[in-house]
Amino acid sequence: MSGTFEPILLARVGKPDSATLASYQADGGYSALKKALELPPEEVIEIVRLSGLRGRGGAGFPCGMKWSFLPKNQTGPVYLCVNGDESEPGTFNNRILLEEDPHQVLEGIIIASYATRATTAYFYLRYEYGRSYRTLEKAIAELYAAGLLGKNILGKDYSLDIHLHRGAGAYICGEETGLIESLEGKRAWPRIKPPFPAIEGAFRRPTVINNVETLACVTQILNRGAEWFHTIGVPKDPNNQRDFGSYGPKLYCVSGHVNKPGLFELPLGVTARNLIDNYAGGVWHGRKVKAIIPGGLSMGFMTEKELDTPLDFAGPGKVGCLGLGTAAVIVIDDQTSMVDVLYNACRFFAHESCGQCTPCREGTAWSAKILERIRAGHGKSSDIDLLLEIAASIGTIPGTTICGLADGAAWPIKTALTKFRAEFEDYIASGRKSEAALVASH
Repeated sequence: MSGTFEPILLARVGKPDSATLASYQADGGYSALKKALELPPEEVIEIVRLSGLRGRGGAGFPCGMKWSFLPKNQTGPVYLCVNGDESEPGTFNNRILLEEDPHQVLEGIIIASYATRATTAYFYLRYEYGRSYRTLEKAIAELYAAGLLGKNILGKDYSLDIHLHRGAGAYICGEETGLIESLEGKRAWPRIKPPFPAIEGAFRRPTVINNVETLACVTQILNRGAEWFHTIGVPKDPNNQRDFGSYGPKLYCVSGHVNKPGLFELPLGVTARNLIDNYAGGVWHGRKVKAIIPGGLSMGFMTEKELDTPLDFAGPGKVGCLGLGTAAVIVIDDQTSMVDVLYNACRFFAHESCGQCTPCREGTAWSAKILERIRAGHGKSSDIDLLLEIAASIGTIPGTTICGLADGAAWPIKTALTKFRAEFEDYIASGRKSEAALVASH
């Protein structure tokens, strides 16, 4: 695969003034919007559905299908919410797109809004993304000045306003109903579903929520066609009716213990080993891989023996991970303690739990405290099974929480303790203290 794929989503990254409207239009920008506005909204939805595009924000739900869930013949407003919160540890693909090529995303927003008949779009952006915010502010102002936003876009009977909204630095706002609650000025507590946002979302009106990378793909699909998108990636399994396939290019973030961390665009289905060895320059300091996180911290861990797993929507699940997630690969070398790694994971989720659901609020906190005790040299052999019991009892999968944050907290525990159990048992039996814990105590 190396050397045979030409980047599409990242094609303009690094060009002079790549974030400006003039530069984007010089490269053919907003031609996809012109095509879309010549078609009925239903036909735009059908093109996206036929492409096989699945959401790039974590869940991988078919995009065209999501758009089709909106009630027909709406008499009131419909909203589009853009999820630019991107707080999943290890993930930075949205940030690169927004800083370097915001108009590709904005064009996708306008197309998606037209297809779903939304006349207002809310762009929910992670607060820490200061450069992205400033870049988007300028880009949106350029669009209004050029008549590409506001009333009668490109002289057509379609109008759209985009409002840029900064979050307040909470991971839970990446969950779509938590995002909506925050957007409405309330505490970001996820809502019980149903009703789903397509029926009752922002301000209790039908709402579509799409991720930044997903909307950049919409632009390219309208430009190049559904068949083009369908030729990239991994076809669906004909023997599995629940497999929607893994079509199109994907932005893979690689960080951690590699020589060349960065963002790489490749067809869905690249193996973790190929990504690490041929794109990220291999493991640093001549070391070996002990574990990787395939798609953001909440997906859990893969072992070195599992590196030939394809990173598509189906692959990571076959080796016990929660899924592909955001395709943010974090590499952990063979000299790193998995006890320390899991402690950091549990501490993160305990901090970011919104606290609405008791199993999540208490379970994530207990997990962090147990790991803290183990790292201090006071672990018990029963702690491993206790942690696994907590992990099996929290989340939407066992049916004890409203949103999936607890599932994301459980999977690092499940996979670390199942795949690296001997390391945890040895650590506890030796009664040793973590070097990191010793440093913290002094």
